[in-house]
Amino acid sequence: MENDAATLYCPNEACLAPNPLTHKFCQRCSTPLPKRYLWAVGDGMIVGSPGDVLADRYLVITESVVLDTKPGLVPQSPELENSQGIKAYLRLIPYSLNVPQVYGIIPLSEGKSYKEILLLEKPPLYADNSGLHVQLCSQLKVDWRDATSMRQLNWLWQIANLWQPLQTQGVASSLINSHALRVEGSLVRLLELRFDDSKSPELGDLGLFWQKLASEAKPAIAEFVQEVSNFLIQGKINSPEVLIAVLDNGLAELGRSQSPTIKIVTKTDTGPSRQRNEDACYPASDTVITKPPHKSALAIVCDGIGGHQGGNVASNLAIETIHQKVQDLTTVSYDHIEPSILLADLDNAVAIANDKISQRNDSENRQARQRMGTTVVMALPIGHEMYITHVGDSRAYWITRHGCYQVTLDDDVASREVRLGYAIYREAMQQGGSGSLVQALGMSPSNSLHPTSQRFVLDEDGIFLLTSDGLTDFDRVEDNWETEILPILLGKADVEQVANKLVELANTKNGHDNVTLALIHHQVKYREPKTAIKAVIPDISALPSATAVTQPPQATLLEGSPNQKTQVLGKNQPRAISKLPLNFIVPFVLVILAGSIGYWIMQLRSPNATQIEWPFGIFPPSRNVEQPIPPTPPVIEEQRSLDNLAPGWVIQTTSELPVSNQEILPPASFLQVISSNPIPEEPSGDYLVHLQLCSPTTINTFVTESSPLSETKVKLSELRKFGVSILEPDSENPCDPIVNGTATQGEAIRTEFDTPETGENLE
Repeated sequence: MENDAATLYCPNEACLAPNPLTHKFCQRCSTPLPKRYLWAVGDGMIVGSPGDVLADRYLVITESVVLDTKPGLVPQSPELENSQGIKAYLRLIPYSLNVPQVYGIIPLSEGKSYKEILLLEKPPLYADNSGLHVQLCSQLKVDWRDATSMRQLNWLWQIANLWQPLQTQGVASSLINSHALRVEGSLVRLLELRFDDSKSPELGDLGLFWQKLASEAKPAIAEFVQEVSNFLIQGKINSPEVLIAVLDNGLAELGRSQSPTIKIVTKTDTGPSRQRNEDACYPASDTVITKPPHKSALAIVCDGIGGHQGGNVASNLAIETIHQKVQDLTTVSYDHIEPSILLADLDNAVAIANDKISQRNDSENRQARQRMGTTVVMALPIGHEMYITHVGDSRAYWITRHGCYQVTLDDDVASREVRLGYAIYREAMQQGGSGSLVQALGMSPSNSLHPTSQRFVLDEDGIFLLTSDGLTDFDRVEDNWETEILPILLGKADVEQVANKLVELANTKNGHDNVTLALIHHQVKYREPKTAIKAVIPDISALPSATAVTQPPQATLLEGSPNQKTQVLGKNQPRAISKLPLNFIVPFVLVILAGSIGYWIMQLRSPNATQIEWPFGIFPPSRNVEQPIPPTPPVIEEQRSLDNLAPGWVIQTTSELPVSNQEILPPASFLQVISSNPIPEEPSGDYLVHLQLCSPTTINTFVTESSPLSETKVKLSELRKFGVSILEPDSENPCDPIVNGTATQGEAIRTEFDTPETGENLE
């Protein structure tokens, strides 16, 4: 008789047949059988003995690894009300390439006590063909010695990029914990999050951790790693941004010893159930581009929204505009490009396309569901890096010999619920309208658009797949990458053949939508450099943040003067040191602009304010003015700062600001100070600041269904830590015309993409 404990049940609700663990497809209905190995976290609790079955579904493989034998059932979700630890995982979902995500819980009863085991999905482990033997990926310190200098520096670069987001969530200790810090090929993967003690680790602690690696670093970077470690310990590198820039310089030096080859293939197909193809791609469908000999490489996939109303128009307009704006960057050597400026340029290219589509909607008087729009995902390989930008739910996957990784996060309701800490992903996906988009090109002006741009260091052969949801729906990529895409890397299939097979797979297994994809096969040849590289601390004060979203679009390389080109550095000049003249001018202009805004606000909120033309769109004056009265002169006050914070002042967040266990305010949120009182029990003299939210753009993120828009209290130290700017002391209540205390999250996030009845995506 077959052992039930070693049985995997079909996820197809109409089948649910038992199957041996060794099967990849259901023996009854041929549905793919996902093997979800989960890492169990339970405060030192022993999960069980191998072969045990917990909660009638979780097969214990090892003391900390279980297999979900019933993947078709939604796992039990944890209570999130007072669980800050779980919320740290959820809020880090944009970094799921490196950080595991919450799958669910296993409730356990021990006598009269009740405990639960937290299950993390996609941990850094791999299983053999039997499915009964799994092995954790190696610790970074174990694989360090055998890695190339390029990979060693790549690992450190990934840690540097993770430092700020993990520190914000109080889990930076994970990055200096040898047991939690794992590697899977070129990727840094965390086994679990380690929560900081009362004193969070600083960059100096990271330097001490890296110092231990320097002795076994490759000769080309041994001195470099030692110098960077010392700089961190001594405080000469005092921010993650500077650390990333230093490592970028080192990677650029090593990149000269790497020869990349890029091959791009695109395909688009109407599909069996649609009469019009609203998707579009660049290069044109069935085009093959190889670099070299081509000097440039760029791939774009767009999925139009709007049906016969113009989804195909929007997608093609986006392709045309983005290609036009980016084509100059595709021919520039990586040594001549500052990464943070290039990221800003890619964001701006998307924003310009958005405005063109939005303006066309406006000119044709398209409203609500009649507006045409499009998603976009694009890949730009330059030097030893791949740049990925996306808006919407068209995705990018990265396939290596070690696995298939989704590197973009869908701009839909479910993902938004997770990153705000409201629900785990599999629970959020069960809610109505979970797949509805929260943003796409063409639906609104670019000042409310948030494109996501990322970059990845390439130190091994791999494939990037860009695709519309005609292929990604129902996990077709995750279920078929090993059989359909991996053979390219094993030399058993050609890229063009695989592109055709993927379109056929989408049409036969899904078939409900158009399908468009681009395959980017990158191959690298690396030789260890004979000359050691040096660590140089660049001046990055005038450069845009590598993680900043440009909104509204600002003049960078694409929008400068006609003669302005991508920043070109001298051959012997460290990258990120040179600056454009614009970078000196912008801060000065912003100071003047802020002063002008403050002046206008004072005038327009004065009891005698008249109806004046408002040039900025912030806090507009009342339209119910009977008689125009000249504005009164501005009142000169002492310089305002967080040191003399007073009631009535309006502050604006400059980064994400956690205000409770459940809410995070996004950048550019406006709040009004109600009071500021010292905290008696705080020996440091900290203050508790009582704030009222008054930014309409923040309602979507702040309000929960059970908690209408209200007030919050934040420590002054937190405001300093996460960053705010003070706009203007305010004599009136700016929240009154915005919120009446009745909006709920469901109302706030309803978009033009939702149907009134179900909230389903209208693509």
